[in-house]
Amino acid sequence: MSNNTKSTTSNNPFDIFVIGARKGYQIAINNLMPNVLMAYVVAEILNIIGAMQFIGSLFGPLMGIFGLPGEAVTVLLTSWLSSSAGTGIAVSLLSKGVLNGSHATILIPAIFLMGSQLQYMGRLLGVADVPKKYWPLLMAASILNACIAMIIMRFFA
Repeated sequence: MSNNTKSTTSNNPFDIFVIGARKGYQIAINNLMPNVLMAYVVAEILNIIGAMQFIGSLFGPLMGIFGLPGEAVTVLLTSWLSSSAGTGIAVSLLSKGVLNGSHATILIPAIFLMGSQLQYMGRLLGVADVPKKYWPLLMAASILNACIAMIIMRFFA
């Protein structure tokens, strides 16, 4: 039996790059942009109804431990749901002057250390058959790591 079928994959680096760029574009448009857009909308709604100021005063003492304004807790809470949404909230607060570059320096490691836990809980822990009794401990470990990172980053900001 002869092999007359042509391979549809290319080993040409330029073709591989273009295919990867197209896939990356699709991920950005279909997965990341909706989360970031949602974060901007949530941040704006919180500002309009005055909830952001209330959140800032309520969480000010806690977030002060990390050298952050109280409103920064919204970045952490949305990051727990989605890293890109947390980033969107952070950018929104940066553009409004609530956060500055030092605050972003403190927050960025936390966004990545505890980001998207809610999404990954079912996708990763469920698929890996991790017993559900360990899930809270795994979540707490990530949040603790994020808190430690923010304390450390406070000295570099």
